[in-house]
Formats: sequence, structure tokens, C-alpha cells
Amino acid sequence: MAAVLMGQGARAAQPILAYGARIAGDAARTRIVIDFEAKPEFSVHYVGGPERIIIDLPATAFGFPADDLSPRGLFKDIRYGTMGSASARIVLTSVKPVRLVKAEARQEENGGYRLVLDAEMTSKDDFATLLKGQDWNDGSTVEAAPNPLAADDGVFTVAIDAGHGGIDAGATALASKTPEKVITLGFAKLLADKLNKLQGVKAFLTREDDTFLSLSERVTIARQHHADLFISLHADTVPQKDIRGATVYTLSDKASDRMAENLAARENLSDQIAGVSPEAGPSEVADILLDLTRRETQAFSVSLADKVVKSFEGQVGLINNPHRQAGFQVLRAPDFPSVLLELGFLSNPDDERQLLDEAWREKVAGLISAAVDQYRGRSVANGG
Repeated sequence: MAAVLMGQGARAAQPILAYGARIAGDAARTRIVIDFEAKPEFSVHYVGGPERIIIDLPATAFGFPADDLSPRGLFKDIRYGTMGSASARIVLTSVKPVRLVKAEARQEENGGYRLVLDAEMTSKDDFATLLKGQDWNDGSTVEAAPNPLAADDGVFTVAIDAGHGGIDAGATALASKTPEKVITLGFAKLLADKLNKLQGVKAFLTREDDTFLSLSERVTIARQHHADLFISLHADTVPQKDIRGATVYTLSDKASDRMAENLAARENLSDQIAGVSPEAGPSEVADILLDLTRRETQAFSVSLADKVVKSFEGQVGLINNPHRQAGFQVLRAPDFPSVLLELGFLSNPDDERQLLDEAWREKVAGLISAAVDQYRGRSVANGG
């Protein structure tokens, strides 16, 4: 804990007690909760160089163990202490540009209050906008920074997620030794171009270069862009070199078969490859994932998967039982339909040649684009 010396001349004030604290999250979203005996009036500001969030409080006695608020997730340093006899401050230094999407003091049944701070990764441009738009003199409380990526009415937004990236190269092609991360990014750009030619459709990439993104970051980026659909692209390897063809996966806690289970397990290790340690989120996040919204979203995911498979039939080689299910972490968002598309297997020589063939990629991207266009019409008609 870092305390700031009290300023001379400040009028003494009876501090309120902060008696408990906890923090949970990852590189995409982090929640901080602090328990107070009385309602804390607070204000929020942003500071650059390095990026920080400043929480100004009334006189506060911090009575919880320092380890309860040790840095993790989006924050690499957390300091708090008195600013004077009438004020206190919490300084959250982030590992990347960050914004608060929620900042509120909730009254609890015991009469105390809980200060909840939900932080989310953001872009450098967004953080710069936050810096310019704030007023340090108004003393107002910022409950949530406005999302600069407001949804466009009437626009169907598709997130194209190129699997792997950066330190996580993914699988390696059998003959050419081309890494999976290169193949997925190239195909993602092509698919986005195809989709952006459709009227009323806007496609974007979760990563546009050879950058590592955690699984949580990929989903968060899609959510920040108000995605209506999430398509994750992969090209894996399997021990059996004779297995080939495309596969479309949707989420299920119980895998449809052993191969799907093993593939999901490998893909879910992506964070560990880069040294990212996923942490359990707060109970509220778990509640959201179990909400009935997830069931409806899952139905739309299955609908899209079926349309992709039908568009491929007779046009693109498919694996046996081409629509499969497994517990892919990247497909767990409850607020938009998601599918994971294995374009082929880099362990099979024929699939590898196709994955590196420009004409084949053009054809497949066009078929996926047509399937998305058909799905869009159905989902809008059904209120999705």
C-alpha cells in the first residue's frame, strides 16, 4: 500500500472504513470490489504515461490486507492511501489502455456499500479520447465511459477471428512448414473483404497482424464492436494424416466425439502457450454465462453452422460428421452466436495444398460469405 502524506491545512474528517476488497479477471476484463461501511462518494479520472485510472474518495481508512488487492488482470500496480485529512485515492496502473465500463456504489443488505469497478481493455485512440474529454474540476463521478464503437442500426456486424498469432504459432503445415497463424490471418482478411461487399454487412478482424491475443481478449474485442456474429478460423493437425476436410464447431460442454474434445483442449491451451494465466471471473460473470440468453444464442450458432456445412456440400471437402461440438473457450460468449471453423488439416498433404491455394481460398471465402448472408436474413426475421 502506498500512502500519500496528508496536506497541511486540510480540515479533519471522520474517515469511512473500507473493510474488504477483492479483484478478479484477466487481460481483457478485470473487476475490483471494495466493501465500505458507508456510501463512498467518488470520482474517476484517467491519466496517461503510463495509463492509469484514478479513483478519488472521501477520507477513508483502508482496513483490509494489502494482498486482497494485489495487482492482476489488466492492472500491474495498485496503490491506495490518504491524500489529506479529507480525502483518499486509489491509483490503478494498467498494462494496456483501459476504460471503466462500470463504476458504482451499491448498497448491501447489511447496510454497507460495495464499490464495483469493472475495467475493460480498449484501444489507444479510445484512451486518448477519454483523456481529452474529462474535466478534473467538475468533481463528477464517472459511472462508465461511453463506448466509442456504438452499434450502427441496420448493420450486421461480423467478427472474424484469425486463430493463434504472435508467440502462439498454432499448428505447422506438413510440407511447407507454414504456421497456422499465417494461414488463418490470410484467410480472415479475404473473408472480411467478401463479407464487406454484402449490403448491410460490416466485417472486422480481431487481429490484423501477427499479434497474440488471449481467448478472452478476442471475445472482448468482438463485444466492443457490437458483433452480431463471431467466426473463429483454424487449420489444425491430427496424428492421422489421412483425415482431411473442413469442420464447423459449435459450443457444448460435452464434446460430440474424442477428436472434437482433443481439439478443443489444444485450442484452449493457447493462453498458456503465451504465459497467460486465466483467472476465475467473479460470480456475476458465471451467472451471465448460465443465463437463458446463452441457450438462445446457442440455437443461432447451430443454425449458422448448418448453413456453412450445406454451402460446402458438393463444393468443398468435408470431414465425416462435419458439424461437431466441443467446449471451446473462444465460443463461450453468451451475447452473440459463435462458430469455430476448421478449414482443413495441415497434417494432410491435400488439405495443405488447398489451404495455400489462392483459388481455393477465394472459393471457400465466397461460400462462407453466402452462408452468412443467408443466415443473416433468417436471424433478422426471427428477431436474432
